[in-house]
Amino acid sequence: MSKPLTGTLELDVERLRRERYAKLQAQMAADGLDALVLLHGPHVAYATDCLPIAADATHVSANRPVAVVLAGQSQPCLLGGDSDGLDVDAHPAVWPDIDEGAADLGAQLDAILGKTAQGGRIGIDLMTGAMRRTGVLSAADITDAANTMGAVKLHKTIDELACIHQAQARTNRAMASVQEALVPGVRRSELAAVFLRRLREEGIDANMIDVIFQPMARRMADGPRTTTGHLAFPTWWGDPVYAEGDLVWVDAGSDYHGYASDFGRTWVVGRPPTPAEQRCFERWLAVMDASYEAIVPGATFADVCAAATAADAAHQPHGERPWMPHFYLVHGVGIESAEMPFLGTDNGPDFDAANTLEPGMVLVLEPAIWDDGTGGYRAEEIVAVTEDGWIPLGGGHHYDPFEVPT
Repeated sequence: MSKPLTGTLELDVERLRRERYAKLQAQMAADGLDALVLLHGPHVAYATDCLPIAADATHVSANRPVAVVLAGQSQPCLLGGDSDGLDVDAHPAVWPDIDEGAADLGAQLDAILGKTAQGGRIGIDLMTGAMRRTGVLSAADITDAANTMGAVKLHKTIDELACIHQAQARTNRAMASVQEALVPGVRRSELAAVFLRRLREEGIDANMIDVIFQPMARRMADGPRTTTGHLAFPTWWGDPVYAEGDLVWVDAGSDYHGYASDFGRTWVVGRPPTPAEQRCFERWLAVMDASYEAIVPGATFADVCAAATAADAAHQPHGERPWMPHFYLVHGVGIESAEMPFLGTDNGPDFDAANTLEPGMVLVLEPAIWDDGTGGYRAEEIVAVTEDGWIPLGGGHHYDPFEVPT
């Protein structure tokens, strides 16, 4: 069942850092790790709170901070990055993507890790070509850090929920301005400019993904071709000028203190929805209602998928699921825009049956309804699983121009 938020989710940065680091240490002990070496920006942020810079990927790789977490150590080590105000053991910057920088990283790791570098069990999330060529940590027992990081990310603390809530609420407000600007004759680039400006006004510095305002063809045969024969979404091509009656699928995400939002809606340009478009929306609502009812701790991922599919069964004579097959019914969100849990993926039914919902998981529901010839409806909502149901995050956003039945 849904529970309203009690009070405001307020971020306590010191508690966020402290609890995340404690979770990391506990998971390392459970996984039998002597150390973690983290190069992926969101993972570095999780361990140290050194947030990724909002920059082009080529610039980010040239300014890559590295986090080192030793089992039992009271604070992480941070190589490079901005350590001001952080509870870290700061070290000089390294450039692990080039041979000279990787060799320097290897020397620093040997000094930090000591005997652990010689035969210790170390989890690492990224090994660059230069690191492999120069033999970084070649004497250690290396394992993939993905399982450790996946486990600590799966259940959010109250402060992680506060970050996601704030990211989503601010994105919602920015998108309200974008929707006002969506009129016949406007370009995609103009809408993106409105969105980015409003994000800055909302105190958000990082846009997580290229914002999508995709005008959808009414028939799949008239849209971009896919190799699987399914709906093509999302696409970023061109700078279209929107016309009255265009059906626009929206997808965007921004970042608040290292945590992502995920906004999805369907808009119609310059007019109310047709009755057929409205029916697609109401089918989407029925799928969402059924999914919400299934979200309780202990429910399997398969339970939620089955509820969503059953809710739309009368409209799907061929048994197709009411979500895009190259995506999912549900994905998680946190320091990544899409992370575990994933429900309804090509991992298959056995995966969905083997995994259960647990308190602290954050779910982004994104069913999609398609009626070839009419178009369809797609939107996203974020909830957090609680001890006895779920709570919405982000404060909600209206479904205009579609009408919610009373």
